[in-house]
Amino acid sequence: MTELLIGLVITIAVGYYIVKGYKAAGVLLVAGILLLILAGFLGHTVLPKGITSTGNLLTDSLEYVKYMLQYRNGGLGLQIMLLCGFATYMTHIGANNVVVKQFSKPLSFIKSPYVLLVAAYIVACLMSLAVSSATGLGVLLMATLFPMMTAMGISRPAAAAVCASPAAIILSPTSGDVIVAAEKSGLPLHVFAVETVLPVSICAIIVMSVAAFFWNKYLDKKNNTPMEKLDISEIEVKAPAYYAILPFLPIFGVFLFNGETIPGLTLDIYTIVVLSIVIGAVVDFFTNRFNGKETLENLEACYAGMGDAFKGVVMLLVAAGVFAQGLMSIGAIDNLLALADKAGAGGVALMLLLTALTVAAAIATGSGNAPFYAFVELAPQLAVKLGLSPAFLIIPMLQASNLGRTISPVSGVIVATSGMAQISPFEVVKRTVVPVLCGLVTVIIGTMVLVPMYA
Repeated sequence: MTELLIGLVITIAVGYYIVKGYKAAGVLLVAGILLLILAGFLGHTVLPKGITSTGNLLTDSLEYVKYMLQYRNGGLGLQIMLLCGFATYMTHIGANNVVVKQFSKPLSFIKSPYVLLVAAYIVACLMSLAVSSATGLGVLLMATLFPMMTAMGISRPAAAAVCASPAAIILSPTSGDVIVAAEKSGLPLHVFAVETVLPVSICAIIVMSVAAFFWNKYLDKKNNTPMEKLDISEIEVKAPAYYAILPFLPIFGVFLFNGETIPGLTLDIYTIVVLSIVIGAVVDFFTNRFNGKETLENLEACYAGMGDAFKGVVMLLVAAGVFAQGLMSIGAIDNLLALADKAGAGGVALMLLLTALTVAAAIATGSGNAPFYAFVELAPQLAVKLGLSPAFLIIPMLQASNLGRTISPVSGVIVATSGMAQISPFEVVKRTVVPVLCGLVTVIIGTMVLVPMYA
């Protein structure tokens, strides 16, 4: 329990200093390195499998920082920089203003920005069927839907929360989490994903949409949050109308190329965004009457946006990753697992305990996958001991891991969306916490109603 207490104290300290205005990246990085060093002193392995030790626990902690810089820059970090660069480029050439102008006309009859917020949230949830990464989807939505939402009168924190939330509830039947959960439940994938998980997910999304409507309306009024709705007549549009299609190229590309829509042609999100930038530059080149110099100067905005993303978002992700590894290395997650294993509760109580522990681990580490993969190994064993259906325990855990990540100020999706919106991660979490809690209650009730408790 010592490790769990250390992890809890340092996590509370991280929250305290970030709330006090300290730079989040620096606080997380210092806390993560401290946890890694303490893990080494307590006899735990500092580095995960696949990373060679330097032979010293102090330099091992720095070795993990180096690993995270390489890992983030080559993967998710690159995706974020590309999408941020793309979004900056779209603003620079005037495409975003064209979108706002065009979409404002048909949507002008909707007077409430909160109705638009709910509509945007549902669209974002459907997007999760095409983009499996929570952070990747959040960044994609920030680059495409966020400017339009804020221009239509949705506050920046509320719009960022919409972009951070769609992966909170799992819809895709082919998600890696769902496949693992189906296997551990002992059910065929189609039965588990479509007949069991999907109805619960749809109910949760409906409840979360309603909660988001009222909660964001309440917070905006309470905090007197600035609303940035633009007067359509004041929007300066220099680009032609057909530029309205350009900001949505990454979304179209995801649906068109991120699968087998076109046989034999599959592009990942990185290539899709690069292709979108190239298409935007070609369109800009022809629109500017083959002025290559101006086209290349406009592209400089894209590169500047990528640099700003590294400074403001990617480094936060690196720091959050080091902090999460510190918590896992010191044994905080193992201690949570031990608590679950010792639980001598009944079926409903055990389900609630496992769900609560999964949420707590997801909030602490900022990861949706790690806590679920760790706890799901326990579920079949505990289910057998009590004669329960494994699915009864696993379904709430599956959803809880993703819901918990959505209210973690150190999770990749919260860090990325808040960084791009230029607001505190806690501002986004404040917006997501009530809808997430409502979704969690819905998942638990839905499981109790739709899933048999006993095998």
